[in-house]
Amino acid sequence: MSKRDYYEVLGINKSASADEIKKAYRKMAVKFHPDKNPGDKQAEERFKELGQAYEALSDPQKRAAYDQYGHAAFDGRSRGPGGGGGAGFHDPFDIFREVFSGGGGGGGGSIFEDLFGGGQRDPSGPQRGSDLRYDLELSFEEASLGCEKEIPITKLDACDDCQGSGAAPGSRSVNCTTCRGKGQVATSRGIFTFTQTCPRCEGSGKTIEKPCRRCEGAGRKEKTTKVRLKIPPGVDTGARIRSTGKGESGLRGGSSGDLYVVIHVKDHEIFDREGDDLICEVPVSFVQATLGAEIEVPTLSGKATIRIPAGTQPGTVFRLRGKGVKNVKGYGWGDLHVRVVVEVPSRLNAEQKEKLQAFAESCDASVNPISEGFFEKAKQFFTGH
Repeated sequence: MSKRDYYEVLGINKSASADEIKKAYRKMAVKFHPDKNPGDKQAEERFKELGQAYEALSDPQKRAAYDQYGHAAFDGRSRGPGGGGGAGFHDPFDIFREVFSGGGGGGGGSIFEDLFGGGQRDPSGPQRGSDLRYDLELSFEEASLGCEKEIPITKLDACDDCQGSGAAPGSRSVNCTTCRGKGQVATSRGIFTFTQTCPRCEGSGKTIEKPCRRCEGAGRKEKTTKVRLKIPPGVDTGARIRSTGKGESGLRGGSSGDLYVVIHVKDHEIFDREGDDLICEVPVSFVQATLGAEIEVPTLSGKATIRIPAGTQPGTVFRLRGKGVKNVKGYGWGDLHVRVVVEVPSRLNAEQKEKLQAFAESCDASVNPISEGFFEKAKQFFTGH
């Protein structure tokens, strides 16, 4: 089977710089690395092919030989530079590690380690517990005014019998018999050998001689506990409240995770909320809007009185300062905006209709200036003058 052109393998053109060659190899090698594609023979072959292409093109002398003689430069048939059978390829994993460690050859903390596990924390050491999420529904008043809530949380907590050690009383930890205390086991896949976390000890290298019966050696047991929360006034849907250390317990003495409570606020029958402001629509009668009146309106802290001037039009908004929602960060209070809705009578008896008709007949343009102005403009629009 003929080999593919090395430039084609890396997806670059023949004028590519050394940096471009390295970048192309890094990108493709991560994609086809066998650890990312377990059991995929095609990916394994592709990874090997990428290593051969990079080794040939990253070295200036080998690249010059390849440009002149092609693949024959490395198979011993050519007398040109790189021929003679002395330019065989290395293990592609060695090339991969060299590239991803910055070419330093064995430097710690490399990108390779971060991607494939070499840079992880000691699995036998303390591990922090997982964070948890709880969705809490609040009434409009609870969210606006603040409250205290007690919520049930089911989580993995330290076992009461073994105090989180996982060992029965008098027991001790011993080296894992599967990995012999190393925390990792090696497996072979064709020409490659891979290491992975030991499935028996989960990477700790230790197993418990006599596991705790209650938690079966896990050191943690699922429990339901009550967590008391103080909800600050002014929270809204989507707000997150963090309760430090109320998540799952850690392992081997690790700290507990945190609990994140996500707030969901129910709609209110009267109020709508816009930021820290409240909006409330209040119906007034035709007579009240015409003659003026004092009306009571609801607020979060009780009733308030506002004066409706005579001739108030539908949709007029009155503002009550400081009667909105307290800012959750402590920046004062919002306002309450009262929008007037004029209620038109829908059921009139004969006498009421007669009196209303007499009132209408007695009105001139000065009584309804808005209507008069509108119809005058409409007349000019249709007549053109």
